[in-house]
Amino acid sequence: MKRLEGKVSLITGAGQGIGAATARKFAQEGATVVVCDVRQAAVDAVVAECQVAGATAVGHVMDVTQRTMVDAVVAEVLARFGRIDVLVNNAGITQDARLQKMTLEQFDRVVDVNLRGVFHCSQAVADAMVAQGGGVILNASSVVGIYGNFGQTNYAATKFGVIGFTKTWSRELGPKRVRVNAVAPGFVDTPILRTIPEKVLQEMEHKVPLKRLGKPEEIANVYAFLASDEASYVNGAVIEVCGGMTV
Repeated sequence: MKRLEGKVSLITGAGQGIGAATARKFAQEGATVVVCDVRQAAVDAVVAECQVAGATAVGHVMDVTQRTMVDAVVAEVLARFGRIDVLVNNAGITQDARLQKMTLEQFDRVVDVNLRGVFHCSQAVADAMVAQGGGVILNASSVVGIYGNFGQTNYAATKFGVIGFTKTWSRELGPKRVRVNAVAPGFVDTPILRTIPEKVLQEMEHKVPLKRLGKPEEIANVYAFLASDEASYVNGAVIEVCGGMTV
């Protein structure tokens, strides 16, 4: 039997990168996959990939900063499938600048997506998960959310905040059989890195004991484990998936 057989899984930011890899992995593991992203074309492409893998998959254009949109998608998924077993809060953005140069718009936008968006989605599914007798909420943090990073005041703050959410919700929801965990990726080869000069990428690789960037699929594998019953006693954890770069 596949690890996620029968589990209805909603993944945000699933149109590319780690989110898309997670959607494909969940599909391979037997989950019903709800692909959410802000771009229709990206949603459609990933839904098609999940269906090719043999999974039931549907897509929704959803902006995690818009609570009415989040609530509407959650209501539609519950009406169609009757439950939501797994939420992967993957949607996130960067708008980097040093403290002295960062605009309020840059700060607010990253907080709105990376922190408020995680709150919106988690609060929207929590009652249903409790009512159905259990569920899993998985939050995308980052090694930047543990150790900080030059030029990422806003991003680091949100990823630290996501860890705070994870620790708090694991206490609140754990007694109701809803597990909450976070994954903290290191440098992963995703579209977010495409704007970084090659020389800087090489320096990033050099900092990692494995001497390479991570692959989106390597993060997706950890999400799949945490979403499965194999991780039934993992709650409130923050798992670094970074090739040892923080050692």
